[in-house]
Amino acid sequence: MKKITQFLFVALAMVFSTSVLAQSTVTGTIMDSELNAPLFGANIVVKGTTKGAIADFDGKFTLTTDLASGEIVISYIGYISQTLAFNGDTDLGTITLKSSEVGLDEIMIVASVAVDRKTPVAVSTIKSEDIALKLSTQEFPEILKSTPGVYATRAGGGYGDGRVNLRGFDSNNIAVMINGVPVNDMENGRVYWSNWAGLGDVTSTMQVQRGLGASKVAVSSVGGTINIITKTTDAVQGGNVMTSIANDGYLKYGMTYSTGLNDKGFAATVSASKISGDGYVDGTEFSGYNYFLSLSQQLSDAHRLSFTAFGAQQEHGQRFNRSTITELKETDSGPQKANKDWGYKNGEVYHQSFNFYHKPQMSINHLWNINDSSALSTALYASFGSGGGRRDEGSKIGSADYRIGTSGLQPIDFDKIVAENQANGVNGSSDIISSSRNSHEWYGILSTYKNTINDKLTISGGFDGRYYIGSHWYQVDDLLGGQFFLDNETDTFAFGKPLTVGDRYNKDYDGIVVRYGLFGQAEYQVNEKLNLFVAGDISNTTYQQKEYMNSEIVGSRESDKVNFAGFGIKGGGNYNLDTNNNLFVNVGYFSKAPFLDAVFLDEDGIDANKEAENEKVFSAELGYGYRSEKLSANVNVYYTKWLDKTYAGSIPTGDDIFFYNLLGIDALHQGIEVDFRYKATDNLTLTGMASLGDWQWKSNVSALVRDQAGEQVGDPIEVFADGIKVGDAAQTTFAIGADYQLAQKSNIYIDYNFAGDNYASYDVTNRGSNDLPDVWKLPDFGIFDIGLRHSFNMGSFETTLIGKVNNAFNTEYVSDANDLDGTASTAQVYFGPGRTYSVGLKVNF
Repeated sequence: MKKITQFLFVALAMVFSTSVLAQSTVTGTIMDSELNAPLFGANIVVKGTTKGAIADFDGKFTLTTDLASGEIVISYIGYISQTLAFNGDTDLGTITLKSSEVGLDEIMIVASVAVDRKTPVAVSTIKSEDIALKLSTQEFPEILKSTPGVYATRAGGGYGDGRVNLRGFDSNNIAVMINGVPVNDMENGRVYWSNWAGLGDVTSTMQVQRGLGASKVAVSSVGGTINIITKTTDAVQGGNVMTSIANDGYLKYGMTYSTGLNDKGFAATVSASKISGDGYVDGTEFSGYNYFLSLSQQLSDAHRLSFTAFGAQQEHGQRFNRSTITELKETDSGPQKANKDWGYKNGEVYHQSFNFYHKPQMSINHLWNINDSSALSTALYASFGSGGGRRDEGSKIGSADYRIGTSGLQPIDFDKIVAENQANGVNGSSDIISSSRNSHEWYGILSTYKNTINDKLTISGGFDGRYYIGSHWYQVDDLLGGQFFLDNETDTFAFGKPLTVGDRYNKDYDGIVVRYGLFGQAEYQVNEKLNLFVAGDISNTTYQQKEYMNSEIVGSRESDKVNFAGFGIKGGGNYNLDTNNNLFVNVGYFSKAPFLDAVFLDEDGIDANKEAENEKVFSAELGYGYRSEKLSANVNVYYTKWLDKTYAGSIPTGDDIFFYNLLGIDALHQGIEVDFRYKATDNLTLTGMASLGDWQWKSNVSALVRDQAGEQVGDPIEVFADGIKVGDAAQTTFAIGADYQLAQKSNIYIDYNFAGDNYASYDVTNRGSNDLPDVWKLPDFGIFDIGLRHSFNMGSFETTLIGKVNNAFNTEYVSDANDLDGTASTAQVYFGPGRTYSVGLKVNF
């Protein structure tokens, strides 16, 4: 018996020791092959098991397994997976993952993506998986709402009508680029997000570079840069089908397919989707389709050519006109949904405010790898837009007497207006529906040369050229039962003529913009700790206006060409104190041309504003970063002085229009931003940010008022703006979030976003007295979003199910407001949306 006991003891000891000896620890660091940046969140799994790990902020991982040898699979969305062998304790060193997209190299050269702990700018990066998880039915800019310095809303609540402000600057003064190509309107700088409604489906990475940024274009931005990198062409064959449903009849479905890279170096990816719904806000029904095509051909070892085309054709009802808080709360629909810009005609919904547009964008990218150290990337692009927004003429549509009900916010009774127009007979229509039509042609070239001179010095430079012509006119769309309409604009050839459907009136002109410039940058890696850069650009902007509506001339007349030279210079450096801490600083100054509407104040005129001059911007920023296995954190302090901001406009007075051009209006935007990501446990990640801004106008100015002939009339306009807060965006924001991994491919998250110190927008030219009250400040608010993602195999197909609830507690809040007299009672507002939900399913094949 004793021998048997001894034998069992020895056997158990051998089994135990074998188990202990069989344990292996595998370590390594996972990096992006192009940017040499760590891939935080990369998945590492022991092949054939569920045992895995996730790379930390530095891309490092440690994986312990009971196997003595085997293989691990390393994967990250948007990258080609790698399978590596291990035998016992193994340090795999640095593992570089290549993008799964062919043709990304040339885009990355043009697009100026910032590199962590190297590029000295304040930057936030949103990956495609975060967009897929959190975007849901939100407007595309809303995916940025947890980013420092960002305030994003749905504005009126119509499909694609969202807006975004960055450090207090609206989209006119934020550079928005898709694959390095600028998309801000060439005439006024605005970004119309409805034109890019399908971006959420095809975005690979989105970077927000706050402040000066690192963009390689010849004209710098004031507030920062939103850099959107779309998918290119997948190197691996496959695709997916997807569908999602949401509140208020929302339905979306689509598919993506990639051929993969064949032996001849060709690859293609195509994506398309259809979307429709009733809209959360009353009268904002929408429909549209999105498409994306990418083709890539490796011509030789040194040359690759790619073609990309994408766009979104859409139409949607809008909530254009704002109302007071009291008016909105007295409606049956409630303040979040109420909308006075729609009604019924012949028993069907009919819109007073309605948008329809299609703006496809196409580009051809050529990458020439000249040698091992230099490359030339050139993008030729074109965009053709057509569509418009509905308008109305007459006084009945906006009157409470023509509503279905007693309130001025009840639906419009279009049938009553139709009946009265029919009764007018030969006197024509008193009220009609028209549209403000806008079409454009835009051609451009962006070419960038990059040369790695040696291990320390890299230079780049190039050419940015753009040609744009935008055509704008009013057009009669619906006579609402009448026989014709008489235009009351006395200075146009349409005056007094019976207009019918399709006729143009009120305005008809072309805005022409030609912009070209050179840019250059040098980056010097002094040592492993210090990286310096300097960049500069020069540009010229030419404006011209051609007018077709003047009553005295048959045909067209055109203005002289007006030129504005611009320049910019910026520099900075990043210093890595050690493996965890880094500091950066950047400073810059630039002078940029005013927008076209500040040069030609009269849409019907061809006389340029002789007082128009360049805007100037000085900006400086200091930043600190911390990176460790568990924590990633950033602190940024910024100071931006906006000098000689363009502020020109018109004053209708009877049959005449007078114009003014305010010079010397300055603004100061300064603040501090903090953001962090903390991996509390293997399954729990916490995120947060806080942004404290102080944005004020800093000058009192005056301007002469002139008539259309340029002669001074009346007294000058006086503006007392010094010390007044800049409006239209929350100056204090913070966010906190938690993401918990329930299983290897399942997670749940909750986010809280707060907005405060939000001053209403206002016309600074109305500040004509020192005795005016302060601008109305919107009530602070905070909202919760909750989401769940679960991935599983449906047969041989990987499937992902995503559910999301926005504004989970149905918080009622004002998101946008126009100030009239500093009080809440008169402010014209939009309420943000209440609780919304969505459920989406994607099946990969």
